[in-house]
Amino acid sequence: MFDPSRNPRQNHFLRELPQEQWERWQSQLGYVDMRLGQVLYEPGSTLAHVYFPTTTIVSLLYVMKNGESAEIAVVGNEGVVGVPIFMGGGSTSSRALVQSAGGAYRLSAEVMKQEFDRAGPVLHLFLRHTQALMTQMVQTAACNKHHSLHQQLCRWLLLSLYRLQGTEMLMTQKLIAHMPGVSEDVATAGALQLQDAGLIDYKDGRIRVRDRIAPEKRSCECYAVVKEEYDRLLPLRLAA
Repeated sequence: MFDPSRNPRQNHFLRELPQEQWERWQSQLGYVDMRLGQVLYEPGSTLAHVYFPTTTIVSLLYVMKNGESAEIAVVGNEGVVGVPIFMGGGSTSSRALVQSAGGAYRLSAEVMKQEFDRAGPVLHLFLRHTQALMTQMVQTAACNKHHSLHQQLCRWLLLSLYRLQGTEMLMTQKLIAHMPGVSEDVATAGALQLQDAGLIDYKDGRIRVRDRIAPEKRSCECYAVVKEEYDRLLPLRLAA
């Protein structure tokens, strides 16, 4: 049976690469399994690879000095994890944590920097992705400040569904709590409220969305703002 996670062009960023760049990268991409809760990098660490998710979702978290953290963005099959590499920083102030287990492809930081320095079409693709990611970060900050936990959870569900093939996610209470930066008990209570409202089935950390339309009706405007920006900057075309 065909496994979409083993097709690198299941990742929309890699799908958009011009043929010349794709042929140059193809042999240097390595497949990796992403485990639930796996940390790809910590704040201050030097990044050795960039990751192109296919069937996994990675959460970018801002970590406080006391160890508490809150999600600032998610990256899935639409993009790339490791933006600081091609922005020139080399290290990052965030933690990258696997939110939903699956597959991804990785490329060495050195190859990525060489491609970026060529200032060709890949450069513009990276810049568009970075702008979309920045929009998500800004909107997430505004949402966490001004909207209810119920609306934030709906936005989080929608952002996850946007990056998944199915309607089911395996999540721990701790990972759910990272999203709005609340305690595990508060996050679990919020998830149970979504279940009572008929939006999801939630048991033993496994979330199944009953209806993709229902969260959109209950969410704030933040999901639509982010999705429209991704659709504008990174329009999806059919794979070659």
